[in-house]
Amino acid sequence: MEHLFSLKDKVIIITGATGLLGSQHAEVVAEAGGIPILLDLNQKNCDELSNRIQTKYNVEAVGYKVDITNEEEILENVALIKKKFNSIHALINNAANNPKVEDSSEKAFSRLENFPLSVWNSDLAVGLTGSYLCAKHYGHLISTNANGGTILNISSDLGIIAPDQRLYRRNGLPDDLQPVKPVTYSVVKAGLIGLTRYLATYWAEKNVRCNAICPGGVENNQNEDFLKEVKSRIPLGRMAKKDEYKGLVLFLLSDSASYLNGSIISADGGRSVW
Repeated sequence: MEHLFSLKDKVIIITGATGLLGSQHAEVVAEAGGIPILLDLNQKNCDELSNRIQTKYNVEAVGYKVDITNEEEILENVALIKKKFNSIHALINNAANNPKVEDSSEKAFSRLENFPLSVWNSDLAVGLTGSYLCAKHYGHLISTNANGGTILNISSDLGIIAPDQRLYRRNGLPDDLQPVKPVTYSVVKAGLIGLTRYLATYWAEKNVRCNAICPGGVENNQNEDFLKEVKSRIPLGRMAKKDEYKGLVLFLLSDSASYLNGSIISADGGRSVW
């Protein structure tokens, strides 16, 4: 059965590769025999992750410092990869800013009324424009393969449902100072669903599939009170472990998902159906 999920020798681009989930995507590609190409903003982090993957899984892994909001940097990277590997078989659009509910001492910065245009522009530049640019260039190279390939967009449960702002309330603060999940997170993750549907038909005749997964939240040393509230909203009664999306990512990248195209798959413990 292993051949059903083999990624042997497939060259797979992963953006935001050194982050919490990006590194998990990279690991599962390597576990299945693929060649993870790690893109992120810090070369040192890319090198450390690629070295760890090569040592652990005995596969080739390469890291590149690429700003995916910069089209020239993407074009240069495409040329490097094409020269080194000849082709690309898959792209995982994973990179995104992670706008904090509150990371400023200034007045309720995350609230819509106060949300800075500069942060809006930055978040959309990475999460949406960056994904579009990567699809435009890495996706185009995938479309030149005889057997096509796949694009996987990492959306979120908050691309399907609205954030429950009650989760972020703090006792003792008036309503106009309560922190909230920033608007850009929802906009970016919903936008990726639209991009997925567009790409699913754009290169379909060249056998390039595009799907999206909508992960729920991942446990990552959050406040216990916050965790309790989140868990009460999830039918399975818990948040995800960081490695629990590996199987789904592997399936969607593999030939086992060869007839799956344009799908938006919730992987949120049931939160979005409650």
